[in-house]
Amino acid sequence: MAKARGPAYRCGECGWQTAKWVGRCGECQAWGTVAEVGAASAVRTNAVPPVRPAVPIAEVDAQQARARPTGVEEFDRVLGGGLVPGAVVLMAGEPGIGKSTLALDVAARAARSGLQVLYVSGEESAAQVKLRAERIGAVADQLFLAAETDLATILGQLERIAPTLLVVDSVQTVASAEVEGSPGNVSQVREVAAALIQAAKSRGTATILIGHVTKDGAIAGPRLLEHLVDVVVGFEGERHSRLRLVRAVKNRFGPTDEVGCFDLGDAGITGLADPSGLFLTSRDRPVPGTCVTVTLEGRRPLVAEVQALVGGEEVGSPRRTTSGLDSARLAMVLAVLSQRGGVPLARNDCYASTVGGVRLSEPAVDLALALALTSAKADLALPVSTIAVGEVGLSGDLRPVTGLPRRLTEAARIGFTEAVVPAGSLSEGGPPTGMRVHEVPTLADAVGLVVAAAESAAARLPATARARLHPAG
Repeated sequence: MAKARGPAYRCGECGWQTAKWVGRCGECQAWGTVAEVGAASAVRTNAVPPVRPAVPIAEVDAQQARARPTGVEEFDRVLGGGLVPGAVVLMAGEPGIGKSTLALDVAARAARSGLQVLYVSGEESAAQVKLRAERIGAVADQLFLAAETDLATILGQLERIAPTLLVVDSVQTVASAEVEGSPGNVSQVREVAAALIQAAKSRGTATILIGHVTKDGAIAGPRLLEHLVDVVVGFEGERHSRLRLVRAVKNRFGPTDEVGCFDLGDAGITGLADPSGLFLTSRDRPVPGTCVTVTLEGRRPLVAEVQALVGGEEVGSPRRTTSGLDSARLAMVLAVLSQRGGVPLARNDCYASTVGGVRLSEPAVDLALALALTSAKADLALPVSTIAVGEVGLSGDLRPVTGLPRRLTEAARIGFTEAVVPAGSLSEGGPPTGMRVHEVPTLADAVGLVVAAAESAAARLPATARARLHPAG
């Protein structure tokens, strides 16, 4: 007689099946997602009269989905104008990056405007939140604090206070008594998020959920969490830098290519409407090994400075060190400079860095990095009023980049008057007023152009200044 088959088990995340229960999915490696699947049966749902009948789309009131500004302009830029009533925003980032500080600031500004705001803290006591609020100036009469981790209690607070804005810090610390498992596991996060989203939609309460991230940078919990919410906002920034970038990964109410810039300090987190000054070094004279470029963060141009230092020739393997730049692109630019640009750097130690903690990863930074390395190797300071934007190809050619008119306009606004760009970049329009643009086809032409300009500028300096720039000469 054939042996009866045992019950089947399926992963709730990816659908992987197994004949016996395991604690970890063998496909997606998620914990606690494998559950028993009963016998397949056809389930039929009977029709019921609708509570709210469908209406023609022309009669729908679109004012209910209008965004309301939060008072933090950089945060409103990312959200697409502000918070929409009933919208759920998931704010994720590494520990200590400023998520709670920004959420508390937004809650306090909303409370000062006359709205009822409920701030639920599952990680800190109400007294700890009060101390942070006093430090950053976020104390308001209509801001209510609750230190709760039970989902039913939080829903009860919603019934009692009926807030216009709800902040939950964080969704991984809240648990439901109806679901087995500890707070933060997949089942708990799914249940907590679904209950809070349902409450937000039914009441028209704008909700901000603060979420943790894993060591790989992904949002902790099921992937379903990102699908359920309306907006997913991610924090970026180095732990040892004050700069914080906030970008929308998903946004049902606005674009996802906007970036908000913030300065995180002892007095709280402050929006930076013009952050370009953070990425430039102020000095009274030009220094070899520096070049300014313009990068695009979403649709926002940011002027940044690339610095390079070239050491003496080494017999063994030379060092290649980067900070804020992609090490693979540095290696590629060094190879192209040596083979196509006439700048021998194969045996030199090379160090490249950015200013202000900004990370530059787009190919448009290649030309500025190459010119900074050339300046450091030749010990010639590039003109301080010059920027360089362009992608370097392996054959030594320069390729056009996207958004060049916006980049040049931002550089001209700050005061730069010269620009080195790939040939054919300005075919659609001319340069900004007051800026002279040099279009060059190859990296060798760009190196020759800026070296000639640097030598001409150094020749016009007094003898003492030339001695500082060229101590060996």
